[in-house]
Amino acid sequence: MKLKSYLYIILLLLFTACDRDKEIYIDLPAHTPQLVVECYLEPGQPFRLTVLESASYFASPDPPLVPDAKVFIMFKDQRVELTYKPGVNKLNNKFYTHTSSVLMTGEPGDIYTLEVTDNQGRKVTGTTTILPVVPIDTVEWRFSDDNEKAILITSFQDVASTANYYRYMANPYNLDTSPEQDEIHDDNLNNGKRISLNSSYEFNRNDTVVISLFNIEKQYYDFLNSAYSAKDANGNPFAQPTSIKSSVTGGIGIFTNLALDRKQIKLE
Repeated sequence: MKLKSYLYIILLLLFTACDRDKEIYIDLPAHTPQLVVECYLEPGQPFRLTVLESASYFASPDPPLVPDAKVFIMFKDQRVELTYKPGVNKLNNKFYTHTSSVLMTGEPGDIYTLEVTDNQGRKVTGTTTILPVVPIDTVEWRFSDDNEKAILITSFQDVASTANYYRYMANPYNLDTSPEQDEIHDDNLNNGKRISLNSSYEFNRNDTVVISLFNIEKQYYDFLNSAYSAKDANGNPFAQPTSIKSSVTGGIGIFTNLALDRKQIKLE
């Protein structure tokens, strides 16, 4: 009799649990579209910039273009207008909407200013100060016990006179592949010291690896940090929502320069 009673109670709980499902409707606030800009100044390369318009979370995954946007980059006594000419940068496969034939030739300490406007009266501005390249000293690798997998150890000397921020990337084969490592670091604990960045055993024997070390501005470091956090929080009910820390005013996005040292190695 006791066994039957237990079975009856379990079945009763299962049936009552089915009645507790409810649909919840949430009224999302109206989305106000903003200009979104992304621009990285690279020495010796033309000015290239992407201007889009933000969309709501459930909108089409293709963000709207802004062909009427007027884009200017100012430095020293020059004011260069970028024309609307969508394309792809073959060096990094990044899409852009505006470009200019003028090459970026700034020196460390030079200040560049961005101005973007459109027919709706929106305006985005930003500023970046050209940084010096921090060279890669050495790239070493060590194989696992079975000699099939390798770790990378990339070392460089931090500059003691300034606060520095770095982005480190390791792409297998070439820059078209997704990086096995994509990290950002500051020098709070290593100011003025030699810094070594290690990977795990994730590279194969005879792999070709492209190592990139960027000396980046704090505003780019904050932008990347917030972007990584927002990506991790997307769809995770236990993560704290994060907003993007833009380096521009009047919109969303990043305007910065890339001080880059790069090496290509073969693990043999």
